[in-house]
Amino acid sequence: MNKNRSCDSSTIEIGGIIFSSIEYSSNTSLVIFTAGCMLKCPYCHNADIIDRGDMWDIKEIFKKIDESLCFIDSVVVSGGEPLRQHLKVYEILKYSKSLGLKTKLDTNGYYPSKLKKLIKLVDYVALDIKAPFPKYKKIIGEQIGPQIRKSMEICFEDPDTFLECRTTYVPALMEPEDIIEIAKSVNCDLYTLQQFNNRKVLDKKLEQAIMPLRDDVKKIAESLKPYQKNVMIKTYEFGEEIISNSPNILIKIN
Repeated sequence: MNKNRSCDSSTIEIGGIIFSSIEYSSNTSLVIFTAGCMLKCPYCHNADIIDRGDMWDIKEIFKKIDESLCFIDSVVVSGGEPLRQHLKVYEILKYSKSLGLKTKLDTNGYYPSKLKKLIKLVDYVALDIKAPFPKYKKIIGEQIGPQIRKSMEICFEDPDTFLECRTTYVPALMEPEDIIEIAKSVNCDLYTLQQFNNRKVLDKKLEQAIMPLRDDVKKIAESLKPYQKNVMIKTYEFGEEIISNSPNILIKIN
């Protein structure tokens, strides 16, 4: 690992690497957080890696995967926004698949053309839907609804890729009706509503914002059943909770 930010074709900027049992359901994962993101979402919980990370040679990443093989079932590439460095992410996913590992990509959907180039290497995509499409500019400052829609289509239309659409419910920025609008407008295998946490945010004003209770999140999720077959909530108190699901959803995730 080298903290020098000058990079070449063999390096990737990384914000951190951890082991996790929750980033890919029912799997133990090596999670690689790429640094850098073009968005500045006010409630971002990875704000410390938005602007910079450490430079790793891609072979160092491969070595880390090799050293973890006895402990992991999958590799998750998260961020930041991984597709800012899509060529190196492609190499990581390809290497992981060559070892028989499952792969998951977390993305904000900003780069549909880059996503399309590597979708065949991804078993699971978690796509952030940050707001109703017409309200992206108001809530996160970027009007990128068309890109998000295209990214969603690329994932959902690939029969070998599981697509989770997920939204963080921030009461200071959105209403329950906004979540319903999102649920009506997305096509995915699983829709997840996440609890906002004010302990680590990009916009310091949100440190004083009210955190929704688990029951608040669950109540909104219950209202989404008419629009999404598979609904899950994720809270800090209880972790993942299935609200509604079709019989084969867990089989498809695994």
